[in-house]
Amino acid sequence: MKDSIPMFVLRTQEPDDLRLSAYAGLMSPQAEVSPAFFYDALGSHLFGAITLLDEYPATREELEIFSVAHEAIAKQLPTGCSLIDLGAADCAKAARLFGSILPTGYLAVDVSEAYLREALESLSERPGVPAVAGLVVDFSRGLPPNCLEGRVPGNGPRVFFYPGSSIGNFHPAQATDFLRGLIREHQAAALIIGIDLIKPARLLEAAYDDALGVTAAFNLNVLRVLNRSVQTDFEPADWRHRARFNQEASRVEMHLEARRDLEIRWPGGGRRFKAGQTLHTENAYKYTEASFEALLNEAGFAVAACYRSRSGGFVEFVAHPATAA
Repeated sequence: MKDSIPMFVLRTQEPDDLRLSAYAGLMSPQAEVSPAFFYDALGSHLFGAITLLDEYPATREELEIFSVAHEAIAKQLPTGCSLIDLGAADCAKAARLFGSILPTGYLAVDVSEAYLREALESLSERPGVPAVAGLVVDFSRGLPPNCLEGRVPGNGPRVFFYPGSSIGNFHPAQATDFLRGLIREHQAAALIIGIDLIKPARLLEAAYDDALGVTAAFNLNVLRVLNRSVQTDFEPADWRHRARFNQEASRVEMHLEARRDLEIRWPGGGRRFKAGQTLHTENAYKYTEASFEALLNEAGFAVAACYRSRSGGFVEFVAHPATAA
């Protein structure tokens, strides 16, 4: 069965374009890198470890919602649907809903080919799993047009599953465009989406800067991926992890801070960093329940239901395309 799992690999950028885009980010006044560079196999495993940390309750709270509300969520969805899992990682969250949603097919979408293949091979060995396939694509700039055509098992109404508050990696305007595209370009019949809500800064910062240093390792791993992918010469020991909540922008920002004056080189170029200068690696925007519902409405979705964790720190929305969308 393992050999029969369809795996589609879609490159959104040619290697030369990927390198040039990465170099442009490194040369920006505020040096930055796409979060897509986090997720090689090691980065994906490190993120999985983050979700187990005491300081990072979002995953536990979302799983709590699924355990309590899975049947109610299923009632909001079309029967015979195909479930499309955005940022599937180990596929564990989607698998918890299979028994209630009863999808006719499951498409796992992620940027890490090796990690996704391993997850789907493990998933396919379980009883009661629908037809599955994997799509390897960087959707950090949106799902490319037509990328789902001929690749969604089951061919039922498309239900998009976007758990883990990963939509927070987009600027709100980009998030709106991304979600609007699910309706206009990808025929979304419904959306299940999880959101980590605004909390006191000390709790948010601890979630992204844990005592064991797992998030720091996840952040520093991006330097290894850059070295391998675009031939930079970062030395991870020269950098330290930083995370802070930007109250004005309502986002947690992750940076890597240079420990000393240094120069980073790559084929045809390079950049000097002074001690204390940073490389901006990720944003995680946080919302209130009302502000995210407004974002969904702007994107063309109408909220059918929402489900809250007992602590009130996480909410799961089920939404359908609005009549006017």
